[in-house]
Amino acid sequence: MNLSLGPLTYCWSKQATFEYYEAVASTDIDTVYLGEVICSRRRELKYKDYLELANLLTNQGKKVILSTLTLIESASELIELKRIVTNGEFAIEANDMAAVNFATEAAIPFVAGPNLNLYNRASLDIMHKKGMTRFIMPYELSKFWLQQVLAGNPTAFETEVLGYGYIPLAHSARCFTAKHHQKPKLDCQIICQQYPKGILTQTQESQPLLRLNGIQTQSAAKINLINQMSAMSAMGVSYFRISPSGLEDIALIEHISNAQMAEQSNLSLEGNIKDCNGYWHAEPGMNLNLNTIT
Repeated sequence: MNLSLGPLTYCWSKQATFEYYEAVASTDIDTVYLGEVICSRRRELKYKDYLELANLLTNQGKKVILSTLTLIESASELIELKRIVTNGEFAIEANDMAAVNFATEAAIPFVAGPNLNLYNRASLDIMHKKGMTRFIMPYELSKFWLQQVLAGNPTAFETEVLGYGYIPLAHSARCFTAKHHQKPKLDCQIICQQYPKGILTQTQESQPLLRLNGIQTQSAAKINLINQMSAMSAMGVSYFRISPSGLEDIALIEHISNAQMAEQSNLSLEGNIKDCNGYWHAEPGMNLNLNTIT
């Protein structure tokens, strides 16, 4: 099974972002997604910066896919979206139906991002006819759902599953981080840059609940499906996705790569209170199921 690194969801400085991807370039990861997927007001990196990173990674043997915004709200964002889709060199991950439309009109193959909300085989087949080469399973669905979807014709398109990282749960036109600081969205002063892993929120009982990340709401705990990789591979999953959260990802990538090279069928999963995997087992998402290995 191939490893992929999803798009960065946080607002990091340009220097921190370049340092991160320079470290990623030295790993054995197969595919890297690049691009702003949360908010167009995050202007630390421009289009040309992402192309520079894409070339850096490509020169190190990585496959690069440019990711698009999840929520399109203005004409200027549509113009930038079309620029990304028709870049002429790199494949794209479509996170909005506008991106699918642009890609279809230009006859450009695309990866269907998890935010397209493709919940049945009929929808996937329609996207496949429009040029979809791979789809990323919506995060809240289970392995049982995926087994049924892939049972019909598992080789028609590739499948990718988020296996490690904070889970994106929802998106809104309102910016939660700006609201937290009592700032209007249009004058937010890019306050989210102060939170490299979002703002952790807790219940009244002081239990971690969610992470606020601009217009995105994430899980408080990281999904951890490392010990499900063998089952995914047998099912027909092609890519195990890691969602970026910091330089600690580099050690994780190396751990998984080394374990796969050693043909260890069941990779370790520690009972970390900060991990969860419930959705995959058709349980509440915040659960951590340590009993099911296959």
